[in-house]
Amino acid sequence: MTARDGALAAPDGVTAARDGALAARDCAGPRLPGRPRSAAVDAAIIEATLRLIEEGATIGELSIEGIAREAGVGKATVYRRWSGKDALLIDVVRSLEEPSRPALGISVRDDLVTILERMRRRGLAKRSSALLRTVLTQMHANRKLWRAYEDHVIAARREVMYEVLRRAMANGEIRDDLDVELIADLFTGPMLSRTILHERKALPEGLAETIVDTVLEGVRT
Repeated sequence: MTARDGALAAPDGVTAARDGALAARDCAGPRLPGRPRSAAVDAAIIEATLRLIEEGATIGELSIEGIAREAGVGKATVYRRWSGKDALLIDVVRSLEEPSRPALGISVRDDLVTILERMRRRGLAKRSSALLRTVLTQMHANRKLWRAYEDHVIAARREVMYEVLRRAMANGEIRDDLDVELIADLFTGPMLSRTILHERKALPEGLAETIVDTVLEGVRT
Protein backbone atom coordinates (compact mmCIF):
# COMPACT_ATOMS: atom_id res chain seq x y z
CA MET A 1 0.00 0.00 0.00
CA THR A 2 1.33 3.44 -0.90
CA ALA A 3 0.66 6.63 1.02
CA ARG A 4 -1.78 7.68 -1.69
CA ASP A 5 -3.62 4.36 -1.58
CA GLY A 6 -3.97 4.67 2.17
CA ALA A 7 -5.23 8.25 1.94
CA LEU A 8 -7.88 7.24 -0.57
CA ALA A 9 -8.87 3.97 1.06
CA ALA A 10 -8.96 5.19 4.66
CA PRO A 11 -9.34 8.97 4.45
CA ASP A 12 -10.22 9.46 8.11
CA GLY A 13 -7.75 6.96 9.60
CA VAL A 14 -4.06 6.52 10.07
CA THR A 15 -3.64 3.07 8.50
CA ALA A 16 -1.44 4.51 5.73
CA ALA A 17 1.09 6.03 8.08
CA ARG A 18 3.51 3.11 8.39
CA ASP A 19 3.80 2.53 4.63
CA GLY A 20 3.64 6.27 4.07
CA ALA A 21 6.54 6.87 6.42
CA LEU A 22 8.68 4.46 4.44
CA ALA A 23 7.66 6.00 1.13
CA ALA A 24 8.24 9.48 2.43
CA ARG A 25 11.69 8.58 3.71
CA ASP A 26 12.76 6.98 0.43
CA CYS A 27 11.03 8.99 -2.27
CA ALA A 28 9.62 12.32 -1.17
CA GLY A 29 12.78 14.38 -1.49
CA PRO A 30 15.31 15.79 0.94
CA ARG A 31 14.33 15.70 4.59
CA LEU A 32 15.45 17.98 7.35
CA PRO A 33 18.71 17.13 9.18
CA GLY A 34 18.76 14.34 11.74
CA ARG A 35 20.25 10.92 12.45
CA PRO A 36 19.81 7.91 10.13
CA ARG A 37 16.31 6.66 10.74
CA SER A 38 14.78 3.41 11.94
CA ALA A 39 11.69 2.71 9.84
CA ALA A 40 9.77 1.14 12.72
CA VAL A 41 10.40 4.05 15.07
CA ASP A 42 9.63 6.57 12.31
CA ALA A 43 6.33 4.86 11.65
CA ALA A 44 5.35 4.74 15.31
CA ILE A 45 6.03 8.45 15.77
CA ILE A 46 4.24 9.47 12.58
CA GLU A 47 1.26 7.26 13.42
CA ALA A 48 1.09 8.81 16.86
CA THR A 49 1.11 12.31 15.40
CA LEU A 50 -1.65 11.45 12.95
CA ARG A 51 -3.68 9.80 15.69
CA LEU A 52 -3.51 12.92 17.86
CA ILE A 53 -4.59 15.14 14.95
CA GLU A 54 -7.39 12.74 14.09
CA GLU A 55 -8.56 12.95 17.70
CA GLY A 56 -8.83 16.72 17.42
CA ALA A 57 -5.44 18.16 18.41
CA THR A 58 -4.43 21.20 16.40
CA ILE A 59 -0.91 21.68 15.11
CA GLY A 60 -0.48 24.44 17.65
CA GLU A 61 -1.47 22.11 20.48
CA LEU A 62 0.86 19.31 19.44
CA SER A 63 4.12 18.98 21.35
CA ILE A 64 7.11 16.71 21.01
CA GLU A 65 6.48 15.53 24.57
CA GLY A 66 2.88 14.59 23.80
CA ILE A 67 3.77 12.90 20.52
CA ALA A 68 6.54 10.89 22.18
CA ARG A 69 4.18 9.79 24.94
CA GLU A 70 1.54 8.72 22.41
CA ALA A 71 4.15 6.81 20.39
CA GLY A 72 5.55 5.11 23.47
CA VAL A 73 9.06 6.47 22.99
CA GLY A 74 11.22 8.97 24.80
CA LYS A 75 11.30 12.63 23.83
CA ALA A 76 15.00 12.28 23.00
CA THR A 77 14.12 9.55 20.48
CA VAL A 78 12.01 12.04 18.52
CA TYR A 79 14.63 14.78 18.69
CA ARG A 80 17.32 12.39 17.42
CA ARG A 81 15.28 11.99 14.24
CA TRP A 82 13.72 15.42 13.76
CA SER A 83 15.07 18.81 14.72
CA GLY A 84 11.68 19.85 16.06
CA LYS A 85 7.92 19.71 15.56
CA ASP A 86 7.96 21.50 12.21
CA ALA A 87 10.40 19.00 10.70
CA LEU A 88 8.29 16.12 12.01
CA LEU A 89 5.07 17.58 10.61
CA ILE A 90 6.61 17.89 7.15
CA ASP A 91 7.29 14.15 7.17
CA VAL A 92 3.78 13.54 8.52
CA VAL A 93 2.35 15.24 5.43
CA ARG A 94 4.74 13.32 3.20
CA SER A 95 3.40 10.08 4.69
CA LEU A 96 -0.10 10.97 3.44
CA GLU A 97 0.93 12.01 -0.06
CA GLU A 98 2.02 10.05 -3.09
CA PRO A 99 5.83 10.25 -3.09
CA SER A 100 7.49 12.30 -5.82
CA ARG A 101 9.91 10.60 -8.17
CA PRO A 102 12.19 11.91 -10.91
CA ALA A 103 10.67 12.16 -14.38
CA LEU A 104 11.65 9.33 -16.72
CA GLY A 105 13.11 11.47 -19.49
CA ILE A 106 11.17 9.71 -22.26
CA SER A 107 9.84 12.85 -23.96
CA VAL A 108 8.83 16.29 -22.80
CA ARG A 109 5.15 15.42 -23.29
CA ASP A 110 5.31 12.13 -21.38
CA ASP A 111 7.30 13.66 -18.53
CA LEU A 112 4.96 16.63 -18.20
CA VAL A 113 1.91 14.36 -18.22
CA THR A 114 3.50 12.28 -15.46
CA ILE A 115 4.14 15.37 -13.32
CA LEU A 116 0.65 16.81 -13.80
CA GLU A 117 -0.96 13.42 -13.16
CA ARG A 118 0.80 13.32 -9.79
CA MET A 119 -0.65 16.76 -9.04
CA ARG A 120 -4.13 15.54 -10.01
CA ARG A 121 -3.82 12.55 -7.69
CA ARG A 122 -2.63 14.73 -4.82
CA GLY A 123 -5.70 16.88 -5.38
CA LEU A 124 -7.97 13.83 -5.28
CA ALA A 125 -6.24 12.55 -2.14
CA LYS A 126 -6.75 15.87 -0.40
CA ARG A 127 -10.43 15.95 -1.33
CA SER A 128 -11.04 12.40 -0.10
CA SER A 129 -8.89 12.61 3.04
CA ALA A 130 -10.29 14.77 5.82
CA LEU A 131 -7.07 14.18 7.75
CA LEU A 132 -4.78 15.39 4.95
CA ARG A 133 -7.04 18.37 4.31
CA THR A 134 -6.96 19.31 8.00
CA VAL A 135 -3.18 19.03 8.26
CA LEU A 136 -2.50 21.06 5.11
CA THR A 137 -4.99 23.76 6.08
CA GLN A 138 -3.43 24.16 9.51
CA MET A 139 0.08 24.15 8.07
CA HIS A 140 -0.85 26.84 5.58
CA ALA A 141 -2.05 29.05 8.42
CA ASN A 142 1.37 28.77 10.08
CA ARG A 143 3.65 30.95 7.96
CA LYS A 144 6.92 29.50 9.28
CA LEU A 145 5.76 25.91 8.92
CA TRP A 146 4.36 26.44 5.43
CA ARG A 147 7.62 28.09 4.33
CA ALA A 148 9.52 25.04 5.57
CA TYR A 149 7.11 22.79 3.65
CA GLU A 150 7.67 24.84 0.51
CA ASP A 151 11.45 24.70 0.93
CA HIS A 152 11.69 20.97 1.60
CA VAL A 153 8.81 19.46 -0.39
CA ILE A 154 7.30 21.82 -2.95
CA ALA A 155 10.68 23.14 -4.13
CA ALA A 156 11.82 19.60 -4.93
CA ARG A 157 8.70 19.04 -7.04
CA ARG A 158 9.29 22.29 -8.91
CA GLU A 159 12.88 21.32 -9.64
CA VAL A 160 11.69 18.10 -11.28
CA MET A 161 9.54 20.21 -13.60
CA TYR A 162 12.39 22.63 -14.31
CA GLU A 163 14.73 19.78 -15.20
CA VAL A 164 12.21 18.42 -17.72
CA LEU A 165 11.75 21.83 -19.31
CA ARG A 166 15.48 22.61 -19.44
CA ARG A 167 16.12 19.28 -21.14
CA ALA A 168 13.33 19.98 -23.63
CA MET A 169 14.81 23.42 -24.37
CA ALA A 170 18.25 21.92 -24.93
CA ASN A 171 16.77 19.27 -27.25
CA GLY A 172 14.82 21.82 -29.24
CA GLU A 173 11.46 20.38 -28.22
CA ILE A 174 10.19 23.67 -26.81
CA ARG A 175 11.14 27.33 -27.07
CA ASP A 176 14.24 28.43 -25.22
CA ASP A 177 13.51 32.17 -25.28
CA LEU A 178 11.14 32.09 -22.31
CA ASP A 179 11.89 31.89 -18.61
CA VAL A 180 11.71 28.28 -17.43
CA GLU A 181 9.72 29.24 -14.33
CA LEU A 182 7.13 31.02 -16.48
CA ILE A 183 6.73 27.99 -18.72
CA ALA A 184 6.38 25.77 -15.67
CA ASP A 185 3.60 28.01 -14.37
CA LEU A 186 1.78 27.72 -17.69
CA PHE A 187 1.65 23.94 -17.28
CA THR A 188 0.95 23.71 -13.56
CA GLY A 189 -1.37 26.72 -13.25
CA PRO A 190 -4.53 25.07 -14.62
CA MET A 191 -4.10 21.99 -12.41
CA LEU A 192 -3.32 24.06 -9.32
CA SER A 193 -6.37 26.20 -10.02
CA ARG A 194 -8.61 23.14 -9.97
CA THR A 195 -6.99 21.42 -7.02
CA ILE A 196 -6.50 24.45 -4.75
CA LEU A 197 -8.50 27.50 -5.84
CA HIS A 198 -11.60 25.76 -7.18
CA GLU A 199 -11.89 22.51 -5.27
CA ARG A 200 -15.36 21.79 -6.64
CA LYS A 201 -14.00 21.57 -10.17
CA ALA A 202 -13.74 18.06 -11.56
CA LEU A 203 -10.36 16.31 -11.77
CA PRO A 204 -11.16 13.69 -14.41
CA GLU A 205 -8.76 11.15 -15.86
CA GLY A 206 -7.11 12.60 -18.95
CA LEU A 207 -6.97 16.12 -17.51
CA ALA A 208 -3.17 16.06 -17.35
CA GLU A 209 -2.92 15.06 -21.00
CA THR A 210 -5.37 17.79 -22.05
CA ILE A 211 -3.47 20.51 -20.21
CA VAL A 212 -0.06 19.39 -21.49
CA ASP A 213 -1.17 19.06 -25.11
CA THR A 214 -2.87 22.45 -25.05
CA VAL A 215 0.07 24.35 -23.55
CA LEU A 216 2.66 22.52 -25.67
CA GLU A 217 1.01 23.92 -28.81
CA GLY A 218 2.00 27.39 -27.64
CA VAL A 219 5.56 26.71 -26.51
CA ARG A 220 6.86 24.32 -29.15
CA THR A 221 9.64 25.54 -31.41
